[in-house]
Amino acid sequence: MSKHVASPHIVIVGGGAGGLPLATRLGKRLGKRGRARITLVDGNTIHVWKPRFHEVATGSIDSDLDALDYRGHARANHYHFEPGILSGVDRDKRQILLAPMSDHEGREILPERSLPYDQLVLAVGSQGNDFNVPGVRQHCLFLDTREQADRFHERFLNVCLSANYADRPVSIAIVGAGATGVELAAELHHAVALLHRYGHRQLSRERLHVHLIEAGPRILPALNERVSTAAWGRLEAMGVDVYTDTQVTQANAHAFITGDGREIAADLLVWAAGIKAPALLAQLGLETNRINQLVVEPTLQARGDDRIWGIGDCVSCILKDGDKPVPPRAQSAQQMAAQTADNFERLLAGKPLHPFVYRDRGSLVSLSQFTSIGTLMGNLRGGQWFIEGWLARSMYISLYRLHQAALYGWPRTLLLLTIGRFNRLVRPRLKLH
Repeated sequence: MSKHVASPHIVIVGGGAGGLPLATRLGKRLGKRGRARITLVDGNTIHVWKPRFHEVATGSIDSDLDALDYRGHARANHYHFEPGILSGVDRDKRQILLAPMSDHEGREILPERSLPYDQLVLAVGSQGNDFNVPGVRQHCLFLDTREQADRFHERFLNVCLSANYADRPVSIAIVGAGATGVELAAELHHAVALLHRYGHRQLSRERLHVHLIEAGPRILPALNERVSTAAWGRLEAMGVDVYTDTQVTQANAHAFITGDGREIAADLLVWAAGIKAPALLAQLGLETNRINQLVVEPTLQARGDDRIWGIGDCVSCILKDGDKPVPPRAQSAQQMAAQTADNFERLLAGKPLHPFVYRDRGSLVSLSQFTSIGTLMGNLRGGQWFIEGWLARSMYISLYRLHQAALYGWPRTLLLLTIGRFNRLVRPRLKLH
């Protein structure tokens, strides 16, 4: 591969926790100076940070106020935004194919298109893995996209409105006790407490039944046992029913069916168990693993095609000095984005590429306004410090501010924080519509 390309076209597919910071960095470093053309492709026109989807789902944050518009951000940061959904990659012609886009009534807005690239970065994220359990896709809510979070919010408000009128409890069952499931369970209790304040007098936390179902022996299996135990205790104190070693074998319109024949009935069924990368990645003729993740070299280039790069949840990256893949977390995607931006500059300068080095800064789980729990300054081999309470909560909130700073810079991030404080004075504490 030539190391000197005149104004190469770098195409990034996916504007999430990795793709958007990468486009921002490359736009400022290369696009602004005319050293490369940067194009970001995404099926949505706005960005909402995925780790906050559980808060969008309950209404704790208003996604309209918290969203970033790709077009406006592209203009301010010297890259181009192309709306589209990836449907294929022609590696011989070095171009990607974008599916036709239609409106909600089925009218075509944009036809099928192709977009050439010199370097392609796949940052398409992950989606819920239903493990082919019957009924899950038909009857369960997912939290993979902003649209799904908005749909959850609408269904949740309607269920609470109906239950308040009928003077009956609300029941919600969540399969998967990873970070998403645990945080959602706590956020639901916070949301119901606020709904009680805003007129749902027959509804209260005591009348909310949240069932958290995990197939493994403990919740938060990706974190250490002390964090898992602490979170379990906090959830049970809230009133969450936690089931471990419980395999769900079927879902119907009103309940999950477990392997031992139990029926866990609920008004809303939520699936938050496991992830997989989009199936399209397994169709590119490149090496993928059993959950469709693209296998990449330490430089984050795909095995078999060094013009294709992968970052974030959609890739499997095992570092030279480790035997575990880099975990699918927002911090991993952000670090991969920073490394890839540096490597593109090295590529243009004809310098050797640096391998990716993952620095585990710990993991934090928010139990809404009640508390936060987690570890700091860990690594793939252990060595983590346990924290909880106000310190953990402060650190958890700071992670989102760091994400905003990467996109806007600190002056604008502080301005957004100030505006958010004023909004809390004039708007309800919960999105009620």
